[in-house]
Amino acid sequence: MKQLKKIAVECKNIGLSYDGGKTEVLKDITLRIEPGEFFALLGPSGSGKSTLLRLIAGFNQHQRGQLLVDGKDITGVPPYARNIGMVFQSYALWPHMTIWDNVAFGLVERRVDKATVKQKVGAALELVGLAQYANRRPNQLSGGQQQRVALARTIVIEPQVLLLDEPLSNLDKKLRVQMREELRSLQRTLGITTVFVTHDQEEAMTTADRMAVMDKGIVQQLGTPAALFDYPANPFVANFVGTTNLLAGEIDQINGDTVRFRAQGIGDITLPKHPDVRAGKMAISFRPHTVKMQVGDSVRDGAYLWLNGAVEHTEFLGEFTRYRVRVGDSLVTADQAHFSGMTPFAESAAVRLGVDATQIRYLAV
Repeated sequence: MKQLKKIAVECKNIGLSYDGGKTEVLKDITLRIEPGEFFALLGPSGSGKSTLLRLIAGFNQHQRGQLLVDGKDITGVPPYARNIGMVFQSYALWPHMTIWDNVAFGLVERRVDKATVKQKVGAALELVGLAQYANRRPNQLSGGQQQRVALARTIVIEPQVLLLDEPLSNLDKKLRVQMREELRSLQRTLGITTVFVTHDQEEAMTTADRMAVMDKGIVQQLGTPAALFDYPANPFVANFVGTTNLLAGEIDQINGDTVRFRAQGIGDITLPKHPDVRAGKMAISFRPHTVKMQVGDSVRDGAYLWLNGAVEHTEFLGEFTRYRVRVGDSLVTADQAHFSGMTPFAESAAVRLGVDATQIRYLAV
């Protein structure tokens, strides 16, 4: 198949409510998806991500704002007239039709001539690696193969935008990893602007060029996966994108290059000053993999914030071991790389936790 036209999708101050405005589902959504971009909408159930996807498709209608596709406001344009393709979580294949007929369905409905249908369906099935299964029916294929059929059926009509509504959620973990790689490769090949809804942070981070984290109908943060992971805008994003330690407290002194942070359940901690630091209530965030664990009289590296604690729980996860360490009244998570022959820290062992000061983030609460 040929590369499809790369176009932008833009939401400007989108608002959507139910019950006569009493239930606000989307609140002032403003974002731009660049031409040819693989963009993820990430968030928990009820965050508004699927509502926004269906709004782009035309199945929901916003009451406020503009929805621009290729620079044109398509607010009020019915779904069938938008030339936007959507792959549903359930795949929604016709069980009584062959794979060929399922893929050809959209073209036949558009009254495309038979020669063109044959050429386009053949090319789409070849692209997703299912040309040899054209005469089978959906129930004769695996879940991953059915997903490819759904993709082929969508891309065969050459849509301006491809929408994916949690298309991997029905697959087992190993197949999900394989299929997200294939999905990314297919998107690169076609060059089509793609919007992918998921609640799985790993799926979003491994596929998306950029993503928007949503909660309660609001875009909490927008950016590349690395930017959101390294520099979360607030405690919600820090907790939802990856795993983090969040210590709530208050900064009550700023002295030169350091600040005093009164951590709830732990006590006073001296931290390096940062441009984001201000006096008052804040939280500090640091990732488990940035924590160093030591025992006994090990040397304390001055580049680290050191906390004394006791191991309360241990999880062996293969590549690393995850420790829950009681520090005062708080639990701190520390991930330590695993190598064969290593002796893990015992539960109840007294340990020192060293937090790399450069990896601490200050978040407003």
